[in-house]
Parts: sequence; C-alpha cells; structure tokens
Amino acid sequence: MVFPFSAIVGQDDMKTAILIAAVDPTVGGVLVLGDRGTGKSTAVRALAALLPPMRAVADCPYHCDPAASGASCEHCAASRKTKAARRTQRVPVPVVDLPLGATEDRVVGALDLERALSQGVKSFEPGLLARAHRGFLYIDEVNLLEDHLVDLLIDVAASGENVLEREGLSVRHPARFVLIGSGNPEEGELRPQLLDRFGLSVEVTTPRDLAVRVEVIRRRDAYDRDEAAFSRQWAPHDAKVRRRIVAAKALLGRVQVPDSVLECAARLCISLGTDGLRGELTLIRAARALAALDGQQALDASHLRRVAPLALRHRLRRNPLDDSGSTVRVGKAVEELLGL
Repeated sequence: MVFPFSAIVGQDDMKTAILIAAVDPTVGGVLVLGDRGTGKSTAVRALAALLPPMRAVADCPYHCDPAASGASCEHCAASRKTKAARRTQRVPVPVVDLPLGATEDRVVGALDLERALSQGVKSFEPGLLARAHRGFLYIDEVNLLEDHLVDLLIDVAASGENVLEREGLSVRHPARFVLIGSGNPEEGELRPQLLDRFGLSVEVTTPRDLAVRVEVIRRRDAYDRDEAAFSRQWAPHDAKVRRRIVAAKALLGRVQVPDSVLECAARLCISLGTDGLRGELTLIRAARALAALDGQQALDASHLRRVAPLALRHRLRRNPLDDSGSTVRVGKAVEELLGL
C-alpha cells in the first residue's frame, strides 16, 4: 500500500509535472531534483495506484497495445500474420523501479545461449525495459546511475526499442516508456545527454512554512498508524484525480494551439538561448496537456506561463556573468514576454 497521491502536501510543481506526463507521455519524462525527504519518491510511487488501467494484448510479455497499427513485438506480429484472434485484457499501467545496482542483463533482458546452441530455441528473459513498456521507468538517485546504463537508456529512449545481441542471436522489442528520475543535486550532476532526455524538470525544496510542515507530519503520522484507514479516507480524492486524467487524455487530441501561442513559445526559447527545438516542442506539449487537465479546448499564454519553468529550466546554458538560478532566469523571461 502506497501513500495516496492526493494526500501529498504542497509540492505543486512536482505533482503538476507528473500529471502532465501521465496525460501525454510524449512530453518526455520528469526529472525531480531537490532535498532529501521532500516526497520525491512518494509522489512517483503513488502514481502507480493513481493511473487508470490500460488495454493490452493478453499473454503478450510486453503488454502491447491491441489498437496499435505500427510495429509490435514478435509475439503480436506472429499472431497478425496468422490472423488469429487476439484476446485483450485490462492491466495496470506499469511503474517499474530501476535500482542503481542493477546489472545490464536485468535491465535489457537475457538470452539463454546454452538453450539456443543445444536446442536451437531462441529463449529470451525480458528485463526491466520490457516491463516498463507503455508505462513509467523510475530511477531514484538518477544522477548516480552508472555510465554504461546511462548510455543504454539514452539509446532506448531515443529509438523506443530495445535491441539485445549476443553471439549472433538478436532480440528486439518495443520499449517506450516515460522516464522519471529523482535525486539530490548535491550528490552529483546528470550527464547532459541524459538531462536532455527529460521533458520536464522540477526543483523541490524543504517547506519553510510552519503550517505546511505540521500538516505533512500530521498526514504521514496518520498513514503510518493505520495505512488502510488513511488510504480509504483519501480514496475519493485519488478517484477524482484519476477521472481528471482520463478526461484529459480523451480531450488532448482536440486541444487547439493557435499560431500566436506557437510564436510566444518560440520567442521565449530564443530569449533564453535554449539549444535546438526540443524546448519549444516540450513547452507546447506540456502546455497542451495542462490545458486538457483544465478541461479547456484551446491553448493560451497562461498555460505557457505555468509550464515554462518546468519545460525550460534545465535547458539553459550557464552564464558566467549571471549568477541567478535557471528558474529565476525563466521567470524573468516569462514576465517580459508573456506578462504576469
């Protein structure tokens, strides 16, 4: 049993970023950096209980989408060739933990070479990337992840496919997931290549307000004393958030993005000097998801203002002549170009 998502006190940016990623996975994942004990892991693990179930092909080891018309795994491709009827089922959206000490075989999967050589059978044991397909892959202390795993994640995140080759044998399967990472920046920085793969970045700090701290302690203590009762108390609130996610996913494709908003996004990224065009794309996708969460069918500048720090703070170049933080720089640019 996990702490209810809706019972988390404060940390509005973190919760907003997670909800945006749940509505539109193409945003590109969420990076949560900040002090220890501020609810980073709690919020991510609460996401698993919050998400509505998804429809998947029954008996498929990668829980492929039965409605997908594109590439699929070998299991589903074979059934399509034979035109066999595919059974479907509803399964929970996977939220998979990737431990820092995980071996490469545990992450990408393992081939049974002995069986392949002796029996001529290609036997593959799916790894964490297979389990995370169509869901979320969570890495706590992501800034401490070993370099060879970072390289692997970058490749898979870019292609949406995991390829495993051993001794002339090759297995490939879809691996499209939302990457969520958390960590303490004091313990080390992320490699720029991995940092760029996160669509949204959140900075969390220890609350300084006395009333907020007291409420955090009160709720956590109530949860520790009786998890079941506390979860029942907050179940209606989580159900309301779940319905909001479902409605937003249904509305997302109909949200209109005026050219004036696209121009505002481009001007903002030019002003901040972000590299490439990923900043604009992420900014628009995140703002559109936020509009859908609000139940609005058209995007406007107010949505850009709310998501700009999340989408752009980790994409800024360091300016040796400006010692202000990236969040402050984004805030100033938003105020100048979009107003309050």
